[in-house]
Amino acid sequence: MRTLLFVNNWVGSQVVAWLRERGEPPVALVMHPEGRRKYGPEILAAAALPPERIFDGSHLDAPETLAALRALEPDIGVSTYFGYILRRPILSLPRAGCVNLHPAYLPYQRGANPNVWSLLEEGTPAGATLHYMDEGIDTGDIIHQRELVVAPTDTGATLYRRLELLAVEVFQEAWPLLVAGTAPRRPQDRAAGCTHRMRDLAPLDEIDLDRSYRARDLINLLRARTFPPYRGAYFRAGQKKVYIRIELWEEEDGA
Repeated sequence: MRTLLFVNNWVGSQVVAWLRERGEPPVALVMHPEGRRKYGPEILAAAALPPERIFDGSHLDAPETLAALRALEPDIGVSTYFGYILRRPILSLPRAGCVNLHPAYLPYQRGANPNVWSLLEEGTPAGATLHYMDEGIDTGDIIHQRELVVAPTDTGATLYRRLELLAVEVFQEAWPLLVAGTAPRRPQDRAAGCTHRMRDLAPLDEIDLDRSYRARDLINLLRARTFPPYRGAYFRAGQKKVYIRIELWEEEDGA
């Protein structure tokens, strides 16, 4: 399987390392520009590819980039926490199309910040999904997914980490099926679930000190936005913003 990896973040580094350990290293990497990379050195070390096989994701539309990727004749494209939306002709370039590893239980929490919205939208499931890519945002057919139970002590930070670990497992479980050509594909219900953009969080972050909140909603907001070093939720004190992080722990009732 000639794999073209669109890769970023810790999960991306784990996927690259795991594929190499299996003797299935990628033929090329498409990465964020250097200033936007996360775990860039780890990804590059795990891939051990020559510089001409490393491509800048901000230049995917350039004719020379498309030509170089096409010349590699990839069988499949794999996106792992990649921050650029893939469009045609990139999606149709690999023979078997492209798949994406998303830290949410699709069709819930399509798009940005699924760890935050899984806490804010109580009652919606959290999890990780590997799915085929189309030109929508996380709307393609599902290959494999697993649900994760959100703990009452989870914050945005702890849930993010738990979803990372689960996403790696989901990929490892589904990959042999993709290689064998036996991976299932289950269409998503486009009318179900929910989608969020990066800009959707900003209106929620300011806590109005003169407004009434349900305790459950306020606690969920504060824990969802507790994710150092990000600022998260705040209230205003004169000309200043005062940011809030909370700490959660549990013990047996009556202890």
